Amino acid sequence: MSLDPSTVPAIELVGIDKKFGPVHANKNINLTVAKGTIHGIIGENGAGKSTLMSILYGFYQADQGQIHIHGKQTVIRDSQAAISLGIGMVHQHFMLVENFTVLENIILGVEGGMLLGRDTDRARAKLQQLQKDYGLDVDLDAIIEELPVGRQQRVEILKALYRGADILILDEPTGVLTPAEADHLFEVLRVLREQGKTIILITHKLREIMAITDEVSVMRRGEMVATRTTAETTVEELAELMVGRRVLLHVDKDAARPGPVLLSVKNLTVKDGRGVTMVDDVSFDVRAGEIVGIAGVAGNGQSELLEAIAGIRKPSSGEILIDGQPVAGLDAARRRDLGLAHIPEDRHHMGLVLKFEEYENAILGYHRDEKYGRGGFLDLEAIRKDAEEKIAKYDIRPPNPRLKTANFSGGNQQKIVVAREIERDPKLLIVGQPTRGVDVGAIEFIHRRIIETRDAGKAVLLVSVELDEIRSLSDRILVMFAGRIVGEKTSDAGEQTLGLMMAGIAA
Repeated sequence: MSLDPSTVPAIELVGIDKKFGPVHANKNINLTVAKGTIHGIIGENGAGKSTLMSILYGFYQADQGQIHIHGKQTVIRDSQAAISLGIGMVHQHFMLVENFTVLENIILGVEGGMLLGRDTDRARAKLQQLQKDYGLDVDLDAIIEELPVGRQQRVEILKALYRGADILILDEPTGVLTPAEADHLFEVLRVLREQGKTIILITHKLREIMAITDEVSVMRRGEMVATRTTAETTVEELAELMVGRRVLLHVDKDAARPGPVLLSVKNLTVKDGRGVTMVDDVSFDVRAGEIVGIAGVAGNGQSELLEAIAGIRKPSSGEILIDGQPVAGLDAARRRDLGLAHIPEDRHHMGLVLKFEEYENAILGYHRDEKYGRGGFLDLEAIRKDAEEKIAKYDIRPPNPRLKTANFSGGNQQKIVVAREIERDPKLLIVGQPTRGVDVGAIEFIHRRIIETRDAGKAVLLVSVELDEIRSLSDRILVMFAGRIVGEKTSDAGEQTLGLMMAGIAA
């Protein structure tokens, strides 16, 4: 007796187990994904989500377990095998050749025989039909680097569909999108589902899980701990399942009590290494006892602005004052002496040396402080004791100052940076993407520390691409678009209003 094809799962993973040396990344994972559904997978950093999807897409081989695609057991030895089985993956960081056209990127690797011109014509016709079917409008002759990120993502989806994908894995797909672009992506996903495609959505944004998925599976410490019908669960239950304890999802803070100006930016212009103006005549102030958030899609000048304030990048013109003192000509170390602390956007490249032990990273930038040694000699005992105190206060796990920093999870790496900067008791704290790649439990902790810093009378400048984070933490919100401040709103501004401003549309 044959099974009804409509009842056969699109994906069934049975007993998937994977180790990397002593790290048990996946522990006897069972997962069933029904055909024609959107299935969310959530979990803290290090929970094993990416490993599991990498096994499904052929990047890794499971040590044990079985993979069934449309009811048939199979072995997926590489990504080409996955593609041949109808599995496509849209990665968080797009796999596109920036100086190629959209069409060239899509057919790259599947061009066919010697008659490339004829193949190109056929590909164009097929892609135009796919665009019509799924609402994925994008100029096939546009150069990738000239497209906004939302349209680059459409190219990745088109590329997977062109290769015949009927199972689509999306890894953190809205991380670089405006709210309007995210809404459009969700409309595309709904159309794909209606057309019978099966979608796996990996995201840390629980609100998105609730908005778009049919079912959601939760992973914790390498294990699959629960699967829920989305309509029958809540954000609070999912967060608790992820972390293993109750999580406060909303920032509880009193009204700001602004004091004197501690950061003043006047007519600041900053160019990147190519000479392109990234910050264009920007002016604003940040006062003691307030958090000023800068909202914007990544790449609109926020990074260069933070680097200029921190002393990492030299402005072309304009002025920066910290506590009333001009800082032109002062390097990052001397600005720290004035009371500036900096939590950088990219902890791996600017915040930490991953090969160093935890206690060494805990003093980076402050290693000349007298409390850590005298006469050019470091007091290792004092440094390690200081690190142990920060580990305890910031709940850094595992609590081992001698562990290589590369061996901590992303959330705990971020806590190392946050502890180092906030515990200096700065006058001014500038923060870039404080919870990028950080799990729900660590997000709650970091948010609380930022609020405590404000309440202690410090000035906080916050940059984040997470609009919920900006709205939740900020007392005032500045919106950047194309290097300029295009408006200021209070923290109760609506998401749609801010989203329009982030897209360069006055609101």
